[in-house]
This record gives sequence, C-alpha cells and structure tokens, in this order.
Amino acid sequence: MQAKHIIQIDDLSRNDIEEIFSLAEYYLQLNKNEVVQKYRLDSFTQINVFFENSTRTLASFELAGKKLGGIVQDIQIATSSIQKGETLIDTALTLNAMRPDLLVVRHSSSGAANLLSEKVKCSVLNAGDGSHEHPTQALLDFLTIKHRKKKKEGLIIAICGDISHSRVARSNIALLSKFNNQVRLIGPSNLLSASFREMGLETYNRMEDGVRGADVIMMLRLQKERMKGGFIPSRREYFNRFGLDNQKLSLAKSDAIVMHPGPMNRGVEIDGIIADDLNRSVIQEQVEIGVALRMAVLHLLVDRKG
Repeated sequence: MQAKHIIQIDDLSRNDIEEIFSLAEYYLQLNKNEVVQKYRLDSFTQINVFFENSTRTLASFELAGKKLGGIVQDIQIATSSIQKGETLIDTALTLNAMRPDLLVVRHSSSGAANLLSEKVKCSVLNAGDGSHEHPTQALLDFLTIKHRKKKKEGLIIAICGDISHSRVARSNIALLSKFNNQVRLIGPSNLLSASFREMGLETYNRMEDGVRGADVIMMLRLQKERMKGGFIPSRREYFNRFGLDNQKLSLAKSDAIVMHPGPMNRGVEIDGIIADDLNRSVIQEQVEIGVALRMAVLHLLVDRKG
C-alpha cells in the first residue's frame, strides 16, 4: 500500500483496497477460528485520539491494535488539555513528541485529521472527521457486502437517511462508485443536498422509489448533533416516510441485505424486527468484519513505515 495516511477514500487506489481486503480476509479467518496470532507485528505504538464520543469505532481500533501486538493508548479528551484551551496543532505537536507509529483520530470538525497529518511524522488514520469522511467504516461496509453478495461490482446500493450530515455516506459513495456500483441516495430534501445530484448520483425523496430493486439497503441515523434547527417534524412521521419496515423492504430484491453503521435508533430509521433478522440484516457482521478490516489497515500502515 502506497498511502502514508488514510484520511479519505480517494487516498487509496483500487490496488490498495484489494490489498487491504486480502489481508482483512486472512485476519477474519484467524479471528473466527480463535487461532493464536501466528504473525504479530514488531512492537508499534498506536494512539487513539477521539475528540468525539465513540463506542464501536474506538473499541474496534483498540482491539485491532492489541490483536496485532501493538502498544495502544486511548487519549481521553474530556480530561485532556483540550478542555484547558490547548489548540489542535499544539495537541498534534505534543503527540508527535511521543513518537507514535500511528494516530487514529476522530474529530467533530471536517479537515481535522488532515491538519494533524501535516503536523506529525507518523501515519494518521481518520476515524471520522465532522461530515467529511469515515474511510474505514466504508471499507468494512464494502467488505461485508462482498461477503454476502459474492461480488463487488454492478450492485444497486440504496443509502437512506440523513445523507447531508453523514461522513459514512460520503466515504461509501466514493468507495462504491470506484467499483462501478449504482449508488442511490434517499432522504428528505433538507437532508439530501443538491450537490449530490450535481455529482450525477440518483437521489430520491420517496423511499419506496429508492429501494425498489436494490441489492443493498444501508440505513443511516439522524445526526442531531450536527443539526441546527428542526430538520424533521416528528420521529413518527420520519419513520413512516423514511424508516425501513417490511413493506418498504419488500420492494427491494428478495435477497437484499440491510446494513447500518450504528448506533441504531430502532423505530426511527429502522424497525427492530428487521435489524434482528439475521437472514437480511448484516449489522453484526459489519462489527465483526470491522475488527479484521482495521487490523489489516493498521498492519499495512505499520509495514509501510518499516
């Protein structure tokens, strides 16, 4: 893999992505079989710097680093010097002085991970920056699709919900399009920017139209922390129009799979019965594959440095 940092999907070529997937498949099998790691990296230091709350992503990166044999340190921002007025650049310089091999960064501001990458000598991995991108989430989503659909090109993939505020959506759009898939975006007009239509993407304000004939339905939560003002009239009305229920799911292909990056809001963007249906829902698989995918990415970034 040529990239030193992974800030956005466009940092990766198709060959890079294929290499990541190949190694992730290897780690997925090791993890499934509970085999003691036969190959562990030489000692490396990974610092997870999360300026936003996280459960799944932080735990996934922490577990991935430790499985590879790394020294993993989580920085608790709530008790850090950021709360005392330290700037992001000063924080970067402090972290750089610790000489880590990897920084895994989540921040509420778009562009924060890129700024850090310009100030440190180690590799920076973006774990989500504002509404910009979340590349490893898209990679694990795509690998999950590949596992279930047995192909990675020529699929119809409907992404539904709060598209405008979603870094997951932006990374998935970039990645899925790179492999010649048809991406449909579905949501209320005030949560679906016109810029997506200008990119040549199909957009829908009626969920029934958007999911019709889809191979994959990817649901997104309402990101209220990034909203200013009222974007939806009520949770009930939003679910009636844009929540995934059995009636809307029946319009997709009979073998369509359902995805969600989490955290889920049952009864808002997805019916709990569908979320728990292991014949259609791959939500738990996304979590399992996420650990292996992040092991692969960390491995390749560390190997690159070596």
